[in-house]
Amino acid sequence: MQLPQYPRYDDYVDSGFDWIKNVPGHWTVSKLGSCLSPVSKKNHGDKPLLSITREAGVIERDVEDQDSNHNFIPDDLSNYKLVREGQFAMNKMKAWQGSYGVSEHTGIVSPAYYVFDFAKSFDPRFFNIAIRSKLYVSYFGSASDGVRIGQWDLNKTRMKAIPFLVPPLEEQQAIARFLDDKTDKMDQAVKIKEGQIALLRERKQIIIQEVVTKGLDPDAPMKDSGIDWIGQIPAHWTVDTLGSLLFPVSEKNHPEKTLLSVTREQGVIVRDVEDQESNHNFIPDDLSGYKLVRAGQFAMNKMKAWQGSYGISEHTGIVSPAYFVFSLLKDFDGAFFNTAIRSKLYVTFFGQASDGVRIGQWDLNKTRMKAIPFIYPSVEEQKEIVKHIEFEMAKIDGAIELKERQIEALKEYKATLINAAVTGKIKVI
Repeated sequence: MQLPQYPRYDDYVDSGFDWIKNVPGHWTVSKLGSCLSPVSKKNHGDKPLLSITREAGVIERDVEDQDSNHNFIPDDLSNYKLVREGQFAMNKMKAWQGSYGVSEHTGIVSPAYYVFDFAKSFDPRFFNIAIRSKLYVSYFGSASDGVRIGQWDLNKTRMKAIPFLVPPLEEQQAIARFLDDKTDKMDQAVKIKEGQIALLRERKQIIIQEVVTKGLDPDAPMKDSGIDWIGQIPAHWTVDTLGSLLFPVSEKNHPEKTLLSVTREQGVIVRDVEDQESNHNFIPDDLSGYKLVRAGQFAMNKMKAWQGSYGISEHTGIVSPAYFVFSLLKDFDGAFFNTAIRSKLYVTFFGQASDGVRIGQWDLNKTRMKAIPFIYPSVEEQKEIVKHIEFEMAKIDGAIELKERQIEALKEYKATLINAAVTGKIKVI
């Protein structure tokens, strides 16, 4: 998407910075060191906890959300720093990715974070939009030094030297109003398309669940499956249990094999050992105790089976010794078994067969797992069903991909428009 032909200012001067280039002649080229004044007020442990995120800037912290609270929260919060509404706060270890912003809340943040008052006359909304734009995030990246993966310590001296363009206050306010209006419309368009994608993904699940329980022939004679959640099934289909279809195996001493992961989103995949974000679990030096999974076998993270972390493997490799590995006892089309067992219907069964032990961890009960029903037709019909699913999924995936491209185009256009407005490349008043 290209920017429309917005007017430009009459007079431009060289900013002195390659990344910014020319700026309106009546704007001031300042530096953050002269725009911000550091503050550090503590002993406000009664105030709400705040978080500073890349996605949304300064937000109220959801202390009940264990997934987003990786950092320990001490009982004594008197050392936490106060952030007042309208102040600028920053996670200095993640400033390189944009974890900062002007706060709309009053609360407290980690004592390791930075908090600032404005040392000049700023419209807070303008400053927040500008400083969180891609242009300035890049500057914070160049002002940070890597200390470990995901953590880059912001250098105070280099931060103070980051350039910041300051229009007159009335112009700041006009730019903020303009961008609020335009970005709100773009955000709404993105939200609509994300909703359409969610419906398309739900449609995929409906199609899969329908054909793996009812088959492809709408006129086929039906019978009662004896299972409330499944209901009627084709009369010639077999009703079985996982206990009679899966044989547990535990083959170890293959540390040279590829490490695999078992995920909710994709089932069994090759593990990216370089991706620290997805490798929360410790990988020992000695992998001899890890279990071998052969291509075509069924592997499962038993603590997350309730959310669908299992599947037929397309790879030969090793998984955690705490995982379950099974061979199929009967002749199945692997793609059919994998598609069916990973459908929402069967994920629900695994949820019922698991017992909660802690947040995000539900231990699969072996006895109840063995009793989980599984219905299936002949192998020939399984293959036909798989072909039908692949055809239908390809159509829906194409529609999803188109909408994802449209979303990316909108987001890129939004970033380009913001950069152009806050650096004076376009005139919006």
